[in-house]
Amino acid sequence: MKTTFTFIPWRRPSRAGRWSVAAAAGIAALLLPASAGASPGHVDEGDEGSGFELHLGGYGELGFAFHDYGPNQNRAGGAQRDARLEFDTTRFVLELEGELPEEIEFEAEIEFEHGGSGVAQEVEYEEFGEVETEVEKGGEVLIEELHLQKTFADTLTLGLGRFYVAFGLLSRYYRPTDYLATTRSEAETTLLPAVWDEMGVQARLRLEWFRFTAQLVNGLDSTGFSSQRWIATGHQARFETVRATDLAVVGAAALELHEHGEVGLAAYYGGTSRNRPKPDLVQDCASPDPREVAPCGYVSAPLLLTEAHAQLRWAPVRGSAMVAWGRLDDAAAISRRNERLSNTLGVLRTPVAEEAYLAWAEVGVDVAPWLGAGPDHALEPFVRLDRYDTMYRVSAGTFDNPRFDRTVYTGGVAYTHADAVTLKLDASQRHFGTSALRPESTVRLAAGFVY
Repeated sequence: MKTTFTFIPWRRPSRAGRWSVAAAAGIAALLLPASAGASPGHVDEGDEGSGFELHLGGYGELGFAFHDYGPNQNRAGGAQRDARLEFDTTRFVLELEGELPEEIEFEAEIEFEHGGSGVAQEVEYEEFGEVETEVEKGGEVLIEELHLQKTFADTLTLGLGRFYVAFGLLSRYYRPTDYLATTRSEAETTLLPAVWDEMGVQARLRLEWFRFTAQLVNGLDSTGFSSQRWIATGHQARFETVRATDLAVVGAAALELHEHGEVGLAAYYGGTSRNRPKPDLVQDCASPDPREVAPCGYVSAPLLLTEAHAQLRWAPVRGSAMVAWGRLDDAAAISRRNERLSNTLGVLRTPVAEEAYLAWAEVGVDVAPWLGAGPDHALEPFVRLDRYDTMYRVSAGTFDNPRFDRTVYTGGVAYTHADAVTLKLDASQRHFGTSALRPESTVRLAAGFVY
């Protein structure tokens, strides 16, 4: 079968922020022999349905930060005063979209975080300053999307594979031009996996102004739950295969406000006790059957998450907001079992709360038109507020640590050119749930692009 790489002209990003380019066609021209008399990008009319069209896009980010506090936040009075710089090749992402025969489409996204892959060491102050060595399978180079889908009657799309979980703002607005601050929301990326992708099946219904998504995906692994990030690190990334004995269902609805953004709601519900690496969260039995892994069943520890969000653009104002709340049943049983986990598993082994919440919002005003700049330029002073508590409600006997109750104030300015290149500068200060912990300040500079 012949493979055709269709040349697509360079254009500004669509609402989703992707450009379709002809880079793949240039590679094909070098590697594939051209048919006699055929021009580049030619589709052989005799091979009906054999054409293949590939769209390439993506984005990248670079970050620079100054912190006035030491890296060890696990101290009685908070982190010590310090002055330190951090440089980060934050991420580079390749996004591929292909059109296959029978109008079947595929999407793939590959992300390179922090400059590459390999074995990394980090000092983990939640584990008394231990130096942990780990292969960064889940955080350095990963496939965030890989799925097939087919659309029926231009309204219903069915998909199968790995895709983004339809929960939170970051499931759609995750490129550097989508948010105003130098980093994604601290509240959302602390409590939830970011960007959250799972394997399963999904159905999306899209009308002129309404969008509904239903998903059935693998559940989380509760060995990764902790005081510091609640259920976020329960996202399965440490092993070659994904455990799906416990599944989760997701439902999301959104009203699209034409070119002015959207408002939406979403809910997630799924089990967390049967996707652990070992079947160690089981009910006790008076007379267990040695032939059964869990003769009296597993501990029931379902997770419920709910959220509401808005993403608005009404020139010259742009803003985003989100609130989310979640409850984990039988968090006490998970905490007791997790504190006995092996060091080699690379998890924090700290108590996990029954409930957690987050709220964040940012708003900016484009002053470029008032300064006489052209339509391709945007200069947006902005403010952001992040509020979250990963130990909002805890089980009896569990210490509600106030250092996980956090409020972050951020202010800065973002410059964007042609919706494709952005340069941002901001300053933030993090406060805790007790005045005994000193605030932490950070100044960041970030550069990003979308192609």
